Amino acid sequence: MVDAGLERLERQVRRDLKAIEHPKLKWLPARRHPDGAPIHDVLIVGAGQSGIATAYALKRDQVDNVVVIDKAPYGREGPWVTFARMRTLRSPKDYPGPDLGVPSLTYQSWHEASFGEQAWEELDLIPTGHWNDYLLWMRKVLEIDVRNETALTAIHPGEDCLRVEVETAAGERTHIHARKIVLATGQDGTGRWWMPDCVEALPKHLRAHAADDIDFPSLAGKTVAVLGAGASAFDNAAEALDAAANPVHLFCRRAELQTIQPLRYVTFHGFLRHLSDMDDAWRWRFMQHVLGLREGFPQDAYNRCVSYPHFQIRTGEPWLDAMVEDGKAVIRTPKGRFAADYLICGTGVGMDCALRPELAPFAEHIATWADRYDPPEEEREERLGRYPYLGPDYAFLEKAPGTAPFLKDIHCFGIGAWISFGMSGASINAMYVAVPKLAAGVTRGLFAAALEHHWDGLQAYSESQVTLRD
Repeated sequence: MVDAGLERLERQVRRDLKAIEHPKLKWLPARRHPDGAPIHDVLIVGAGQSGIATAYALKRDQVDNVVVIDKAPYGREGPWVTFARMRTLRSPKDYPGPDLGVPSLTYQSWHEASFGEQAWEELDLIPTGHWNDYLLWMRKVLEIDVRNETALTAIHPGEDCLRVEVETAAGERTHIHARKIVLATGQDGTGRWWMPDCVEALPKHLRAHAADDIDFPSLAGKTVAVLGAGASAFDNAAEALDAAANPVHLFCRRAELQTIQPLRYVTFHGFLRHLSDMDDAWRWRFMQHVLGLREGFPQDAYNRCVSYPHFQIRTGEPWLDAMVEDGKAVIRTPKGRFAADYLICGTGVGMDCALRPELAPFAEHIATWADRYDPPEEEREERLGRYPYLGPDYAFLEKAPGTAPFLKDIHCFGIGAWISFGMSGASINAMYVAVPKLAAGVTRGLFAAALEHHWDGLQAYSESQVTLRD
């Protein structure tokens, strides 16, 4: 019955997409590089939810000469079965997502076809594993061309396209030519997962970031200290507790836990659709406040943790230093010292394009918010100033005009876009407006580059729509 339900749904998807396919004319001329290789219209780096949704949006705009690459093996794209250690998504189940307004492509339709309508009615939040399965189903039914286990290693400018170096998991190195690149590379696509320097200096067997591949079963019976009080920190503490770590202490630098989720307030049409249209002062003010509060933790993660008697929350205790003593990691806080067998940092991402190997050669030319906007003293925050300052099409901008004109063809659709656009890349909440805005920016650039071709075509157009009588 499950297979039959999905088959019916897939037929409905094809009917729906056919019904809204307009205009149908293929409008981008095929081109080849002087080395004989084809030039793709768009290369999308990342086959998670943002990459798949972007490829789908471009298909609807009749841009189908698109290739998607992802360094992960099939089924492990994005965080959902790797470092997303929550049991369910944090967004309400009825939020629109990569369906982009097509009812048969919604998660609800897939869930009902897979498990029945009653199962949807009884569902509270979407299980992360089901969300991952849904994205893989979308990729299949939409026929998105994805090359798994293929990593981006370098980007080189060319005369009429970009040359992109890639490497497969088997070590094979090759290149792809593309007019446009979309970096749908999630949270660390314009930086790296960050932890305090004193913790990073410790041996790796004593510490990890919440985004690392952690061997939780090996923590059974051990003392674990978690830094941070956001959603990921609580998720990792819960995972350690479920694996029989004992005790687990969660350290929060604030005097009180942040229980408010600011992203819930700004999830409304005006903000999601138009923040990027506002001036720099308002964009900065809103996002400095939202990101300054950091992401609140959900009730389920909190409940998982506090259900264990050997879990303790320690507020007002930032980690001032860390060292190794007698084989343990010892951290120093304003309230004293704490020895642990293992440290986990739920400390998010540090923005710096120079830390990404594929961006590092020209990172000095990428404009940041610190380059373009000087906020009032009470709103200053150095870490946010390192976010890239993006154009209206999500493209990187030059720090100094003329130094790196190819940046206009590299579009950033990850967390790095948040100051410029609000929630956008790597966000389910805003996908329904962010993805079409990105796609329109990409196609605008492709059309501008093809103006002479279409001008010549219009002048040569001679197909009559009327047969005259003698």
